[in-house]
Amino acid sequence: MNKGRLESFSDGVIAVSLTLMLYQIQLPADFTWAGLRAEAQHFLGYVLSFIYVGIYWNNHHHLFQVVRGINGRIMWANLNLLFWLTMIPITTTWAGKSEWLALPTALYALALFICAASYWLLGRAIVAREGPDSPAAQTIGRGLKGKVSLAIYALAVGVSFCSSIAAFAILAAMAALWFFPDARIERYLQEQDDKRH
Repeated sequence: MNKGRLESFSDGVIAVSLTLMLYQIQLPADFTWAGLRAEAQHFLGYVLSFIYVGIYWNNHHHLFQVVRGINGRIMWANLNLLFWLTMIPITTTWAGKSEWLALPTALYALALFICAASYWLLGRAIVAREGPDSPAAQTIGRGLKGKVSLAIYALAVGVSFCSSIAAFAILAAMAALWFFPDARIERYLQEQDDKRH
């Protein structure tokens, strides 16, 4: 099957997720520094969530550069990922409005945990379809970074009940870790580009 429609559909859903987050930003009720400070936590949550959705869009794009074709399993795994990405705006808004209380923060971290698990499952579905010697298998590898990330996201869920600030710091650190696309995919794409020239 052609992967182009899946990529286009994914781009559309991700764009809608980003737009939904934008609509949830509250303007300060008071036009003072105090009014601005009152919305700071909500805005920081929006920034982190925007970065996360952007990371998934970027990495999803890079991942599908090494995919030759798709099947039903990949389509369902991708749809699962997209569903959980649409939960980021909802959990961001709830956590921000609560001023990052324990339960909303834990649910926000849980949504990010499930997004990471869904992305990892998508990678496994791609490798299963493409085969062990495929470019996808070589560039994705065993997914050690993804597995370690799952443990850290789970830690953030638990930490949320002790300290929302610590959980937010863990989630920000994970965003920094995933900010750049997988270097193996970048290397493979560069090698392919060099061969063409």
